[in-house]
Amino acid sequence: MTAIVKTQFRFDGQRNLYVGKVRDVYDIDDKFLVMVVTDRISAFDVVLPKGIPYKGQVLNQIASKFLDATTDICPNWKIASPDPMVTVGYKCETFPVEMIVRGYLTGSSWRDYKAGAREICGIKLPDGMREHQKFETPIVTPTTKAEIGMHDQNISKEEIIARGLVSKEDYEQLERYALALFRRGTEMAAERGLILVDTKYEFGKRDGEITLIDEIHTPDSSRYFYADTYQERFDKGEQQRQLSKEFVREWLMANDFQGRKEDVMPEMTDPIVESISDRYIELYENITGEKFHKGDNTDRLGDMEANIRNMLARIR
Repeated sequence: MTAIVKTQFRFDGQRNLYVGKVRDVYDIDDKFLVMVVTDRISAFDVVLPKGIPYKGQVLNQIASKFLDATTDICPNWKIASPDPMVTVGYKCETFPVEMIVRGYLTGSSWRDYKAGAREICGIKLPDGMREHQKFETPIVTPTTKAEIGMHDQNISKEEIIARGLVSKEDYEQLERYALALFRRGTEMAAERGLILVDTKYEFGKRDGEITLIDEIHTPDSSRYFYADTYQERFDKGEQQRQLSKEFVREWLMANDFQGRKEDVMPEMTDPIVESISDRYIELYENITGEKFHKGDNTDRLGDMEANIRNMLARIR
């Protein structure tokens, strides 16, 4: 299957098209958003030169499932998912921060800790922690939202409020929602024999109400460990079996690429692309417990456009 890395639709009422690292987002009537999750892939805040077949479908369908499963915790932007790669929802006024919830010291937090940092986003960390060690309670480590090609920056709660990025009242609600969503995600992961290690949430406001937006609990926004081998591997100091796109970052780092200006992107051969696609499908089936059904590629963009038009005709 050919990866879908770009869309150029034109819908009635379309105000603009925002092209992000992974998503093409169409603003309809300044009221609705059509979010197409393309097969583009990013790592270290860099969009890689080749797309990954089925990746967009995997991410969109996982996010759609978890959005539906958390509506009792907080409102979210989703109206419907009319196509395997598309979600249509309400446009919200986006908060300029992302809420990162971490249950374990791993990934970038571990790399910073290993380099000597003992504080993340204003949260003090004790000496003597080990890679993949569980925090006593999950911590919230927000970041500022970055443009394409720029790195997200860690920021403390106090600085967010002091700079007026988010009001104190709103920020405290964002934290409550983020931690509650993380608890739900942890429970759902445990049912699949997984540990939700860390994840990010984005929020906005719609009619004055804080609303969950974008994706949730996908392998692009989250990291999972296999629960059955966690303790044994931790005790032995071994790397954890992971369900996340960390394997993409590890492949890049093994080829001396971490998104720095001087780094050269390694060649993405067809076998590499196919292996990444296979891993995303594996992620889907493990996270959801459902068989992945590959979308028909006969006229993928044509079918997608028709599905979106039909949905917009119903809600506009």
